[in-house]
Order: sequence, then C-alpha cells, then structure tokens
Amino acid sequence: MTTGNAAEKFSTWNYFKASIGSALASVVRAFNTNKASWVGLVMFLVVVILALLAPIVAPHDPIEQNIFDKLQGPSAEYWLGTDTFGRDIFSRIIWGARISLAIAVFSIAAAMVIGTIIGLLAGYIGGRFDVIVMQAMDVLLAFPGLILGLIVVAMLGPSITNLAVAIAITAVPPFARIARAPTIAVKDREFIDAGRALGYSDRRLIFGHILPNIAPEVLVMGSLWLATAIRVEASLAFVGLGVNPPTPTWGGMIREGFESILDSYWLALCPSVAILIVVLGLNLLGDGLRDAVDPRLKGEE
Repeated sequence: MTTGNAAEKFSTWNYFKASIGSALASVVRAFNTNKASWVGLVMFLVVVILALLAPIVAPHDPIEQNIFDKLQGPSAEYWLGTDTFGRDIFSRIIWGARISLAIAVFSIAAAMVIGTIIGLLAGYIGGRFDVIVMQAMDVLLAFPGLILGLIVVAMLGPSITNLAVAIAITAVPPFARIARAPTIAVKDREFIDAGRALGYSDRRLIFGHILPNIAPEVLVMGSLWLATAIRVEASLAFVGLGVNPPTPTWGGMIREGFESILDSYWLALCPSVAILIVVLGLNLLGDGLRDAVDPRLKGEE
C-alpha cells in the first residue's frame, strides 16, 4: 500500500512537471508573437530588481530628513527632488517599491492559493456544496474591492500584514470563479473518467490532472490582479489607511505630495509614474499570458 502511494505521488509529480513545462513553452511562443509582452516583463523585472537592491541602489536614506534641502527640484544630487522634509524622492520610491510589491505579491499569492482551492473543490464536488460556496463568493463580490479593503483595514488597523489580508480577501472570489468554471469543464473529460476507472484518488485527479489544466488561466488572473493589488494598496495609503509614516509607500507619497502639487509637482508625479510603469508592465505581461492560454489564439498560429 505504501509503495502504491509513493508510485502514485511520483507519477502525479511527473505529470505536473510535464504540464508546467508545456505551459512555459506555450508562454514563450506567445511572447515571441506579442513582442509587447516581453516589454512588460522587462518593465516589471526592472522594478523588482531595483526594489530588491534598494540598499545598494538608493543614493540616500529614505527616511533621513534634511530640512535645509526641502522641496528641491530634480538635480544631480537629488535625481527626482526632495519632499517637504528634505527626503530624497528617488530613494523613497525605490524603498516604497519594496512595500508595494511585497504587499501585492503576498496578498495575491494567498488569494490565488485559497481561491483556486475553493474553486477546484466547488467545481469538482458540485451539488449543494458548489451552490453554497459560490453564493458566499458572490456576497464578497457584491462589495467593490476598494470598499471591502477599506472595511477590513479600518477594522484591523493599518499595517503591512493587514493590508495584505484586506487585499487577499477582495481577490479570493475572482480566483474561485476563474478556477471553478474550467474545473467543471475538465472533470467531465475522457482522461478524468479514465483516471477514475483506473482507481485514481480524488486528490490525484484534482491536483495532478485538473489543476495543471486550469493553472495557466489562474496565472493570467494572477498577473492582472497584481496590478490591481498595487492600485488598491496605493488607494488605501492615499486615504490614510496604508503603512504608517515615515515608512515610504507609493500611495503615501502621493498623499503627502498632493497638497503641494501646484508648487512641487514632482512629489506626487514621481510615485504616480512608478505605479503607472508597474501596472502597465503587468498588463502587457498579462496580455502575453492570455495569448498563451487562449485556445482561439492558439488555433491561429
């Protein structure tokens, strides 16, 4: 019995790896067809690398105040100028990327895992369980993402962890929906029936055969929701429910610079452009991933 379980796990893992390899090859082909996807990938990776290397790349301490240099425009010393406390805007943007990306990645990763599992189980089990679970997801979907995030952060308090939890809660229902629909279609296909006839367990069918078939669609959703998470985090920070200052975040920087936007436009403009670059890069990346998983586009190649 133990040998059989080990062989089943090994076979499931091999099938999963083969499916992922095939998906990656499809993504590369789609990116070569849609060159803008490579641009989006490079834009996103540049921001990620700058965020990871912030202690090395940032020329100044992001929270160090120099009141004598306050509200200076872009110059050789301060590439993007300084804020009302004399802090370097460029350094704060790089360090702020760490916070924004960390919140977005962890929240969407959690939402992707939880939502995908919920959608898989609901679609595979079906019946009353499917109805109850999806009705619960519909209740969450009835709240706009930003409003639901405001409610959660207002209840839990502003912090990096609470922001990630709030964004994850808003993103779980879409992932559950995107996972459920293809699960219902895949579970009735011939190879799933063949697996049942061979005595495969439900766990092996779900995670070894159904999940690899729906994973590309979930990943596309994940890339697009990363951009949404960054916007939501910036929006929450803008209304004062983000990470407490002086920790730099893009939304907090826009909020601080909004009051002086007519006199010192760079305070709000620079972090806004940073958000624009990341969101644009993720959207271009998502387009390429969508091309890779869209069967209609595959048929055109």
